[in-house]
Amino acid sequence: MKKVLAVITCLILGLADVRAQQDAMYSQYMFNMMGVNPAYAGSRGVLSATALYRRQWVGIEGAPETSTFSFDMATRDNKVGLGIQAFNDKIGIMRTTGFYATYAYRIRFENEGSLAIGLQGGLSNFKADLTKVDLIDEDDQAFAQNINVLLPCFGAGIYYNTDRFYAGFSIPNLVKSYLRKDAVYYRADVVAKKYMHFFFIAGYVFDLNEDLKLKPSTLVKAVRGAPVQWDINANLWIRDVISVGASYRTGDAICGMAEVQINDQFRLGYAYDHTISKLVKYNQGTHEIMLRYEFGWEKGRVLSPRYF
Repeated sequence: MKKVLAVITCLILGLADVRAQQDAMYSQYMFNMMGVNPAYAGSRGVLSATALYRRQWVGIEGAPETSTFSFDMATRDNKVGLGIQAFNDKIGIMRTTGFYATYAYRIRFENEGSLAIGLQGGLSNFKADLTKVDLIDEDDQAFAQNINVLLPCFGAGIYYNTDRFYAGFSIPNLVKSYLRKDAVYYRADVVAKKYMHFFFIAGYVFDLNEDLKLKPSTLVKAVRGAPVQWDINANLWIRDVISVGASYRTGDAICGMAEVQINDQFRLGYAYDHTISKLVKYNQGTHEIMLRYEFGWEKGRVLSPRYF
């Protein structure tokens, strides 16, 4: 297993010029959209707190483990959205922690829809304990020194939504960072590179009858050197209280999920991923849990349900 982790480490760090999707993924992306698109901040019109925890590939030592926590709110005139988010992403001997601040300006239209332009900025700390890897060749200099660097982040996005529809495009980090073991560089002579990720999101809510609503949604992810990946999802809301759904992530997993709107302000969600990728066969699936609480500005301000 330690040898497997060493190989995974090499791939992720970009040795041998191998590239893959580098940002953390979530099955319940529809409840963590500020992490995907900064223009989403404040779109719900109230102060929202969201926590999400994901444990991937249970049963495999060193498998990815991610947690995020965010706050976002709108000003009283709903023209400006503000947000903060913190995250911790761990895989094997590598850990990335970060903190971002988000600003969104919203333009409202006569049809009650709105278009937001969002910006985010912050820092992340990337650590790789290379010296802890059990090596076949103990003199391998590629693992002789740990990596511990601060990476800047600056991202942007646009987001349009009505009560029943949303769509958005974003680049959460416009800064293409190049890593060495002791610093961040922006030129050659590097051991790893972090590329820009491109995201497109969209969703709609259909009324099937008085008690049932169908909410399909999608997330498209693209990064240099990796295939474009689609998350295709559909949730069925029952009396605006309970939701059950499923999704398919191309080349990776199928997922089942459930949500409960416990009251006007508190929502609980759970997702389970079953891996279909041939690269990771021997695991017990992926578990993800989400908690959201909405404070509201004043009594009666919070509306239930909120579909996105």
